[in-house]
Amino acid sequence: MVASVPPFEAFYERHKTEVFRFLAGKLGRERAEDAFQETFLRALRAYPRLEHGEHLRAWVLTIASRIVIDGARRQRPQGELPELAIEDVRPAFEELAALTDELPPKERAAVVLRYGYDLDYEEIGAALGSTSSAARQAASAGVRRLRADNKKETQQ
Repeated sequence: MVASVPPFEAFYERHKTEVFRFLAGKLGRERAEDAFQETFLRALRAYPRLEHGEHLRAWVLTIASRIVIDGARRQRPQGELPELAIEDVRPAFEELAALTDELPPKERAAVVLRYGYDLDYEEIGAALGSTSSAARQAASAGVRRLRADNKKETQQ
């Protein structure tokens, strides 16, 4: 038997707290309020087309996660990164080039952007077309790989 679609007001009351917590965890409290409104506005627009009331929680959280992704895409830096090095010093990338040459491309980019350009993980995630947590993981994996390689070299 297929579950019927409850009235929108009942759906909203049941899921509003969880959706807001999800968004606040991803965006921070201030930005979550706008995303929360957009989530339920999109849900309201699509609600009349729902054929059944199954998996409504997953449905509304999918809407919320897409809003988070859309926001990250809109904030993605445009153009090239600014030059952050002092003129008589090599650019930050060049300082790290010899160390990071052997890293996989995503890890290399994350390490250089984090430690060479001092960008935060949200900015790195946007630059790499991923999330801040994926950027954090890539930078962490790159640093672990560099430490392991350094340890091997010192043992030889």
